[in-house]
Amino acid sequence: MTKLWLSRVAIVIGVVALLLASIPRDATPAGADTAVTIYSTQFTPVDEATTFRNVILANSPASVSFVPAADSSTYFTQVESQVKSNKVQFNVLAGLQSDFEPLAADGMLQDLTPLMNKLKKRGFPQSFINLSKLGSKNKHYFIPWITATYVLGVNRRALPYLPKGAKVNKLTYDQLVAWGQNIKKKTGRAMIGFPVAGLIHRFMQGYLYPSYTKGVVRTFKSKSAVKAWQMMKKLWAVTNPQSTSYSFMQDPLLSGEVWIAWDHVARLINAASQDANDMVLVPAPRGPRGLGYMVVLGGLAIPKGAANKAAAEKVIDYLTQNTQEINILKRLAFFPATRAPIPATLDTGTWTESLAVKAQQNAKGSIPALVPVGLGAQNAAFNKVYLDTWNRILIQNQPIQSVLNDEGSIMAGLVQQAGAKCWYPDKPSKGPCPVG
Repeated sequence: MTKLWLSRVAIVIGVVALLLASIPRDATPAGADTAVTIYSTQFTPVDEATTFRNVILANSPASVSFVPAADSSTYFTQVESQVKSNKVQFNVLAGLQSDFEPLAADGMLQDLTPLMNKLKKRGFPQSFINLSKLGSKNKHYFIPWITATYVLGVNRRALPYLPKGAKVNKLTYDQLVAWGQNIKKKTGRAMIGFPVAGLIHRFMQGYLYPSYTKGVVRTFKSKSAVKAWQMMKKLWAVTNPQSTSYSFMQDPLLSGEVWIAWDHVARLINAASQDANDMVLVPAPRGPRGLGYMVVLGGLAIPKGAANKAAAEKVIDYLTQNTQEINILKRLAFFPATRAPIPATLDTGTWTESLAVKAQQNAKGSIPALVPVGLGAQNAAFNKVYLDTWNRILIQNQPIQSVLNDEGSIMAGLVQQAGAKCWYPDKPSKGPCPVG
């Protein structure tokens, strides 16, 4: 028995050896040529990343690994390091237009013009197609994918306290202040909320500054900026002090801690959906210069030196199809960057959100603002200037003009170091955007 068993083992080993010898040395495991890694600044919270992996990517034509980035600055340095060392591990880059600007400027993105021509039938708005060129005349460096913005979430219990003559869909910042004062006077509670531990820098960059100064960098320490901060001090006096700990405003809205909150549409959707009878979403307020609001455009790109380009393009094709675009709207509250038809079967919260977004975009005197672009590794430091300005003026009660002068000097150094030109709504610049 033992000799027979050993003989059979020897035969098996011999056959395996012959089979191994017949495999070319450069052979790869089955499916390796279709494996794709997506590196993303979007859908980075754990619940969003889980939904993206399990729902949005469920029927992907390739095996996909989804890797969220810690922040935009880390994103830039990671991609830069891989491209410059010729060791690119990412196949697809998912991010905002602002994430792609510095990468394209440094020659780290592949030209996706042939893919854009193939996918144009998806119905990208011409403005999105123009933005995908990232300053180039003829080349397209990313495929438009998702779009979003920020609005106000309002509990209907707040509506009886609206100041006389104010309309919830056409608020001014002064009326928002008066609204908060009315609520506090009648209830003894500060019921306005901001995500100070979340995306509050986008409020300043896309809403407060454009609405009061029609700029972001050129007008940072201007007289009109001082007026904006004077208004904010009044608004902060009727803002729930717990705002310093809020990251997502849907949670305090649902708990009743606040009745009025500004935030990203994806961070208000749960409140709008779970409390559809009591919650409405409306456009952000307007200031003396108009209704400033931020246009968030996300896209998909391929880094220079990435392997499996064919599989990467298939994944980009898949993610921009109607089914995935609508699934992202339903599950993650980002709107399609294509002509994907919005279904009438949307839940009440998402439908309400879409109405608020359209009303904001179409408002008379609206001032669309882009996410800061061209900052590269200085992106986080640039955002910190706004965060420090918020803390010094509103939390520490320091003199407004003094703070703006100090922080403006820091901003000027960062913009100069990055070589970032002005972006809308600031007027264009030939060199680094001047801080005024």
